[in-house]
Amino acid sequence: MQYRRFGRTDWQVSEIGYGMWGLAGWTGSEENEYNAALNRSVELGCNFFDTAWGYGAGQSERTLGELVKRHPDQRLYVATKIPPKNFKWPSKAEYPLEECFPASHIIEYTEKSLRNLGVETIDLQQFHVWEDHWAQHEEWQKAIEQLTRDGKVLHWGISVNRWEPDNVLNTLKTGLISSVQVIYNIFDQAPEDNLFPLCRELDVAVIARVPFDEGTLTGTMTKETTFPSNDWRATYFVPENLNSSVEHADALRPLIPSGMTMPEMALRFILSNPDVATTIPGMRKLRNVEANMASSDGTGLEAELLEILKGHRWDREPTSWSQ
Repeated sequence: MQYRRFGRTDWQVSEIGYGMWGLAGWTGSEENEYNAALNRSVELGCNFFDTAWGYGAGQSERTLGELVKRHPDQRLYVATKIPPKNFKWPSKAEYPLEECFPASHIIEYTEKSLRNLGVETIDLQQFHVWEDHWAQHEEWQKAIEQLTRDGKVLHWGISVNRWEPDNVLNTLKTGLISSVQVIYNIFDQAPEDNLFPLCRELDVAVIARVPFDEGTLTGTMTKETTFPSNDWRATYFVPENLNSSVEHADALRPLIPSGMTMPEMALRFILSNPDVATTIPGMRKLRNVEANMASSDGTGLEAELLEILKGHRWDREPTSWSQ
């Protein structure tokens, strides 16, 4: 496992982290299986775990808390998120701050997360949605300063809405935010335009989420793929999205280097960018943990292939189904 500096925090985090959304809210999450996967990730050097209260109303947080207790001698970095008060993902430009993150809500859900995680201090507390026009509101600023002063949170981050990487730039300039979590993968390259250069300037860490485009870049989906009605992906991969996603993934197949899989190429594309501190694939099975962690060996993709993959950038706009 290779490690990278996590911005101004100076933490050394595994460049492959662990996204824990898949442990709640999707189907196929079996407790014994995912606990074995989590334990194996620690054995392989993973030390950055990203969860949220919104992943199973605290279920994923409790799972992470149990992992931390099982590995008391390991420094595992705990990142979670505060849900918006209106429980609507993503936020919309017309939402006032008070509807999503009043001070009392920020404090209440940080306390809930502390209890779920079983820790005294959260390493990284993040806002699970964001609108950049909230940047100068003192309410959220004073709330996070109080929680930091009280020793309940070390650092603060923002998880930006899907396909809105610029919807945080002014907020980062307040100096109160240590990290930004953004969708970045072979298709979603827009963060390179404005967000990454600003993060570099401000020493803000970048967490690249959705490295496999919600599954498209695993190369296992077809136009006939379906999901159970209670699986989040059933509402995301509507025919319009599924068909287009599969076509974009299929166009990558001739580019996969010999001996490499599509998911490995997807991870190595992200890791080839030094602006990224860590990427957080969702993993529920041992074989996925071992395959993904193996991509962290200090070897990025060849420059020629990276240049070709730039041409597979796919800029998308938020829609009713994109969430």
